[in-house]
Amino acid sequence: MQPEPDEEALPEDLPFKFFFRRRGAPQPQERDVDSQGSGVVMRKDGYILTNNHVIRNATEIKVRLKDGRELPATVVGSDDRTDIAVIKVDAKDLPAAKLANSEEVRVGQWAIAIGAPYQLDYSFTVGFVSAKGRSAVWNRGGSAYEDYIQTDASINPGNSGGPLCDIEGRVIGINTLIRGINRGIGFAIPINMARDVADQLIDKGKITRPWLGIQIEALSDNQDLANSVKDLKDGVVVRAIYPATPAAQSDLKPADIIVAVDGVDVKNPRDLQRQVLRKKIGEQVALSVIRDGKPVQVALQTGELPEEPQVASQRTPREKAQTETTWGLTVQTLTKDLASRFNLTDTEGVLVTDVAAESLAQQKGLQAGDVITEVNRQSVRTAEEFAAVMAKVEPQKGALLYVKREGASTFVVLKETK
Repeated sequence: MQPEPDEEALPEDLPFKFFFRRRGAPQPQERDVDSQGSGVVMRKDGYILTNNHVIRNATEIKVRLKDGRELPATVVGSDDRTDIAVIKVDAKDLPAAKLANSEEVRVGQWAIAIGAPYQLDYSFTVGFVSAKGRSAVWNRGGSAYEDYIQTDASINPGNSGGPLCDIEGRVIGINTLIRGINRGIGFAIPINMARDVADQLIDKGKITRPWLGIQIEALSDNQDLANSVKDLKDGVVVRAIYPATPAAQSDLKPADIIVAVDGVDVKNPRDLQRQVLRKKIGEQVALSVIRDGKPVQVALQTGELPEEPQVASQRTPREKAQTETTWGLTVQTLTKDLASRFNLTDTEGVLVTDVAAESLAQQKGLQAGDVITEVNRQSVRTAEEFAAVMAKVEPQKGALLYVKREGASTFVVLKETK
């Protein structure tokens, strides 16, 4: 185990800095870390809901109940994407908490945080629900599912994993992180999300989630597309489509802009994520899409999110090219033999064999090993066809390229910026 850093040396805004209470002064030698958090009894037979970061890497877990009993606990399961974990103690007839419906929580209603801050058991602080649907409050990467309830109820070290309750004592969320101490900004995982994760961990031992098989970004983050649909301010861009997924088997295309799911508007990636997560695996979904400025309806069924999401990686084939363009691309007609030699599943299109340094193609993310199949919705099957189509493209209007990368379909907009 690595020696524990000096708490005072940690950044003030590190979200988890204040969640753990350490017993004893820091010592220079390596030692075990004794950490403390809170939890919620969710079932009478000993199942307890808490945060994943509270029990992560724990070698021993002890639970102290309100009646004074201290019991050993085992980990039933955990989910890093939501920061939820379930542990169990060997006990019966425990007083289980009443769980609310977090969909009915309203901004401005009372919020009560309960936990053991600084080892002060069952402390009770009161505030309000400051906001709902908070995300990107801490960078845990693209795989995290964030839909936090924000509260100004005082959440302190040791509250992590404890309940955020309404005025009737029903749990509306699980306290998980704070933004600095004594700032009145705390965040809780909505209890509906936490309950769903916990039930799956208890009943199945794992988490299954629906997905479409796409990589996405906000329309506002892609100025090339945003400028082409000036009347549209919000939406979710299909950045890439992974192979052998529901999206790959549908009519969805890279560069499509998703604006609604089953009639419910989606303005950003988190909106789309929330709508998809509410679906069952195998459920039919209707996506409202903007393609080339025109509305399109795409139907598909959700699939099951794999444990290890697919990613597209870079290849660097070394092959003499047939055609070089002024855009910084060198391409070659993709033949079956060439596809076999470079272990490519596609046999139609042009293979990018080189991308000039500091060229527009490099700036836009094209890579050696990419396979270009369309230019401005027009199929290109040979290097000569590609060169002929690109020769007609006006640099200031740009070209929309459909690209295959490691089997995933994506797009690149080649357009000079002023």
